[in-house]
Amino acid sequence: MSNMKLISAAVITAGFALASQAALAYNAGDVFVRGGVAQTDTGSGNGDVAGESLSVDEARGFTFGAGYLLTDKVGVELNSSEKFEHDLSTATQSDAGSVDRLPVNLMVNYYPMGGLDSRVQPYVGAGLNYTRFSGEPSGLDIDDSYGAIGQVGVDLAVTDNIMLNGYASYADVNADISGGGEVDMEPVTVGGGVTYRF
Repeated sequence: MSNMKLISAAVITAGFALASQAALAYNAGDVFVRGGVAQTDTGSGNGDVAGESLSVDEARGFTFGAGYLLTDKVGVELNSSEKFEHDLSTATQSDAGSVDRLPVNLMVNYYPMGGLDSRVQPYVGAGLNYTRFSGEPSGLDIDDSYGAIGQVGVDLAVTDNIMLNGYASYADVNADISGGGEVDMEPVTVGGGVTYRF
């Protein structure tokens, strides 16, 4: 994840430099869209298949989302990404194929600086993660997963409408494998990109 940490640090540093004169206030009724890139670290010990331990490698991809502020400080966000392609391995197979993972997240965010003019707008959020697996190797059929997700992030104003965004999220993903076994991973995703506020 070192490359993703460097990208996130660069986004934040550039945001402070570019946002020296910009400020914004999040207000009830605001609508925003986001786009960027993220890397997911799946950790280790990602379940088992046919009695063997399963390992799911990290992956990187493009992300996107949209949100609406119900009040100055509380909003909802729906986000997703392109399919993350994860390489798979087991105790006896270093190359057991790959699987595509498509996450969809619905969250409630809290903006502590909502309603206040500030070029730095942090937020925290929690909600529901739905994960769909596809493109499994022959003989594997992984069920869909529903679980909790939490995130922390910050928007740095460049103009009244354009912000640089950085965030980190943690999700609980657990899915049965037909025929025996399960995928059990807790992906930590770190990303950065651009937010546009209407």
